[in-house]
Amino acid sequence: MNTKTDKYKFQTRTIHGEKPHKNSKNALNPPIYQTSTFTFDTIDDARKVMSFESSDYVYTRGNNPTLRLLEQRVSSLEDGKAAVTFSSGMAAISSVLLSLLNSKDKIIAHQTLYGSAHSFIKSFLPKYGISAVFADLTQENTLDNLFDEDVKVVYFETPSNPTLDIIDIEKIAKIAHKHNCKVVIDNTFATPFFQKPLNFGADVVVHSATKFLNGHGDVIAGIAVSNDVDYINYLKFEYMCELGGVLNPFDAWLILRGLKTLALRMREHNKNAGLVAEFLQKQSLVKKVYYPGLKSFKGYEIAKKQMSGFGAIIGFEIDGDKNNAEKFVENLKLAKLAVSLGDSETLVEFPAAMTHFNLTDNELHKIGLSKSFIRIAVGLEDADDIINDFDRALKAINSGQ
Repeated sequence: MNTKTDKYKFQTRTIHGEKPHKNSKNALNPPIYQTSTFTFDTIDDARKVMSFESSDYVYTRGNNPTLRLLEQRVSSLEDGKAAVTFSSGMAAISSVLLSLLNSKDKIIAHQTLYGSAHSFIKSFLPKYGISAVFADLTQENTLDNLFDEDVKVVYFETPSNPTLDIIDIEKIAKIAHKHNCKVVIDNTFATPFFQKPLNFGADVVVHSATKFLNGHGDVIAGIAVSNDVDYINYLKFEYMCELGGVLNPFDAWLILRGLKTLALRMREHNKNAGLVAEFLQKQSLVKKVYYPGLKSFKGYEIAKKQMSGFGAIIGFEIDGDKNNAEKFVENLKLAKLAVSLGDSETLVEFPAAMTHFNLTDNELHKIGLSKSFIRIAVGLEDADDIINDFDRALKAINSGQ
């Protein structure tokens, strides 16, 4: 973490954080270094950079002042020591896992994950001799039984996508470290404003920076953070650079801009989501609500222990079949039907007909989903308007519209 700014509180660090590059000419907002290549004044300057005696720049795929500023700022917010930016969240996830696993190794992952992360672990890694074990990591007391000498990584999201499972980071980390395994956590849903996994024993934290860190739906990006600086350098130069998943400077600048309002946005997301979750709980057509901020939710006590807020994502099941769920989403006017999250707009996703359309009923059940499950990414609109929109859509089911 940046020793010059770590005395500041979170919201201040989202705005100030690390200072921009020395050539920024005192600009209030850091410039965008939209260049592929950097020049040298002398051969000796080039030698120093190539041998890491200097922190100057060679080529944006390896380092760039705008990317470095974003890495330093997010690292500070996560209470980490270093970070690597990537061209997407999946570039971050895949690069981190590949950097920690070799052929004949094994990974333990939570049974419910973001779809692309799940398929990467289930289908892609085995092509290279890496096997996967999927388990319910909310049952941490059974985790010991899953380990053997081949297991090298434990991977999960908390809250998980899309069922909002809450996993006890500290307990899982202690068990994994006892077996000399690394713990990698996707912190996209919570953001460092509500949860800092490194402080609970995680080794690496990953984000889809596309989502709340940016917050405006105009960037695709990822980032990985750790307290192990040597590992981050290894990840950057041996994996990000070699696989080529580099973030472009303009997108990095957009995320830096978005970070300035992260604390404000997450407070409002959290407030709105709490009101929407309470509304849904009272509806006769709603069978079950999944939200960590509800006392009735299975993971509430753990969430309260490791999170300072419960986030913007809600899941719920409509009473009845898939047709009722389809009627609900198609009668929404304010909320938009989309697969993403973390934007100002309220977005609604219907897994059984969208991201998980190819799964059977049994496969959906195994990962905790039903055909009437709906995920809401609650936005920054007035909470009354969001609730009224949902109320109209629920009433339309009964009216046969």
